Amino acid sequence: MDSPHILPVILSGGGGTRLWPLSSPERPKQFLALDGDATLLQQAVARVTGPGFAPPLLVANERHATLIEDQLRAVGCEGARLLLEPEPRNTAAAIALAAVAAPDGATPLLVIPSDHVIRDPAAFRAAVRTALPLAEKGWLCTFGIAPDRPETGYGWIRLGEALGDGARAAAAFVEKPPRDAAERMLTDRAHVWNSGIFLFRAAPLLAALERDAPAVLAAARAAVANAAGTGGRILPERTAFARAPSISFDHAVMEKADRVAVVPVDMGWSDVGSWDALYDIGTPDEDGNVAEGAVLALDTAGCLIRSVAGRRVTVIGLTDLIVVAGERDVLVLPRGQAQQVRAIADRLERS
Repeated sequence: MDSPHILPVILSGGGGTRLWPLSSPERPKQFLALDGDATLLQQAVARVTGPGFAPPLLVANERHATLIEDQLRAVGCEGARLLLEPEPRNTAAAIALAAVAAPDGATPLLVIPSDHVIRDPAAFRAAVRTALPLAEKGWLCTFGIAPDRPETGYGWIRLGEALGDGARAAAAFVEKPPRDAAERMLTDRAHVWNSGIFLFRAAPLLAALERDAPAVLAAARAAVANAAGTGGRILPERTAFARAPSISFDHAVMEKADRVAVVPVDMGWSDVGSWDALYDIGTPDEDGNVAEGAVLALDTAGCLIRSVAGRRVTVIGLTDLIVVAGERDVLVLPRGQAQQVRAIADRLERS
């Protein structure tokens, strides 16, 4: 990367409820090693470490501060700062906090979720290099994933005019379409999945927030202005931050902005948003099973089977199921219905 250094902003406040029972409020999925030996957070940090990148700024829940510091220390990440949300207020408020806390308005911010899998980091960095000149000219940039199925759980982006060097204007955002619309968008080759990764300078982002989400920006500014801090931790003022409307960054800013660029990229991306997604990125055996931990499968095909804490899981005569044995709970459901897990996790938390 060329100077100025990009400031990575790693969003780490998600609850990961769709990966219950392994993911929990105390240890959400970004802190788990779901794809290899490193946790998803540690993988995210590695992708934005090296020449051209400043030490990262992590926007996270304050209850996870010590856990984050331990995981960063384990991979030798130095100089990171933690911007600790007193309570979750969705992604618009989280990104607004980062923009307000940025060193100056010219700083490029690369906003990445902490809980995604990217199998080709080199392709990711190349896409960032493609987007950087546009970001420096004031564009709000995002990154689009070529769809391979009519996914109804993702946001989609319709591609507009070419902006040169592999970038396109964003013509429209489509939020979690119905099945028939997703099938049309899959075949028209004019749409990509919204990865939830962004690149922009702080100044044009703050201007967009001032215009389209002023209440979010006002809350973030007041919270940072009255923040406390110890070491690498920044603690925004609780009462001010609680006034921020809970709205996603796409709804608050990206869908309303008039200079939005999309860089399509094939980088082996998954948001690991469900057990179905984890099966899709796994390595199946000769029977199509993706197994992890102490698992014995007989006459079983097409299943995701996962065990933790040394618990033995034995399955016989099953097809196309998800079987997950956590430390306290066991989950069993058909593949293809994993989006329902969030409702179960929410119900259990309420009770």
